[in-house]
Amino acid sequence: MAEISSLASLTPDGCRRRQDRLREHLAALKLDAALLTDSRYINYFTGHWNRSILPGALLIQGTGETLLSTAIVADDAVLADRKEVYESSHLATLADNLPAVSLQPLLARLGTFKKIGCDNPPHLWQAMQWEFSDLGPTLLSMRRAKDPDEVDMIRRAIAACEAAYGRAREILEPGVSEVRVYAEMLAAATEAVGESIGEMGNDFQAGSLGGLPRRRPVESGELMPLDVSIAVRGYNCDLCRTFAVNRQPTAAQMQCYELVMAAFAHLESTACAGASCRQLYQEIHSRLDGQNGWIFPHHLGHGIGLFPHEAPRLNPNYNDTLEVGDVITFEPGLYSDELRGGIRIEQDYLVTENGLERLSHFPTDL
Repeated sequence: MAEISSLASLTPDGCRRRQDRLREHLAALKLDAALLTDSRYINYFTGHWNRSILPGALLIQGTGETLLSTAIVADDAVLADRKEVYESSHLATLADNLPAVSLQPLLARLGTFKKIGCDNPPHLWQAMQWEFSDLGPTLLSMRRAKDPDEVDMIRRAIAACEAAYGRAREILEPGVSEVRVYAEMLAAATEAVGESIGEMGNDFQAGSLGGLPRRRPVESGELMPLDVSIAVRGYNCDLCRTFAVNRQPTAAQMQCYELVMAAFAHLESTACAGASCRQLYQEIHSRLDGQNGWIFPHHLGHGIGLFPHEAPRLNPNYNDTLEVGDVITFEPGLYSDELRGGIRIEQDYLVTENGLERLSHFPTDL
């Protein structure tokens, strides 16, 4: 089983570059500071990660210090000028309203500002004292092109996902329950990462298009698409592999597999920075949907990063364009009752100036 050599973390240099870019945005927006409370954004700008039940707060001044409020002591590599530890519990009993408590160490400095950008709507008592602006669109724009340390975090998530697929391949056979496959995959991914990873994706059913795992035993002849999204300290991968439960795919299932893999060959030879995501979707939809009466009923892929789905979206309902620095998925698939489920394969890619770099490498065979 693959193991990640050490716990993942963003680099101080990467965090410094992101803080500097945010300060440029604050100046353009005429804001005095940014107040961030989403744990993913705190990590994005400082490299500090905390348990979800212990909120934190980060104040990045337009000109001046970066202040971090956290329930646990931040290590030396965390990029913040001041690191304050608030009292989150009393004799191990958690305090009430921890989000408000986490802001207490920052209030004195907040009081010197008038206009503040934030990533979450402020509490009413805060809004009465300061003029807040929504930084959401700015943060989404900043996150679009991934820095090298962010790509490394996604690579670590992919490594954990591939460890999970290795375990699924070991145990999958007729009679094993879907929920056991899920549990064994979750254990393998957690062990590979070395810390809690939370939820692990959407699709763990055999004989269907997808869904959450059931106690139902898988059956010989079924296909089992396993669509797994693992997050390492907020950074998501998103991969799908499909396994024939008895490891003996039928002729129809193999024909379906070959169609899906031909779609990948087309995408990898044509997709590049500047390509229309809607056009890519339409090309693959026309190649797949309706073949032998089989259907391709979902998007072709999407961006990944701090959220499991983000721009760009390879979806006819959006009009996005691939850009250098995007980390994206392609996930063509075909489904029908005849196939006893369907085949969906998903790969992750980095969009570079020279085309696509595939980040995922687990075998795709059924």
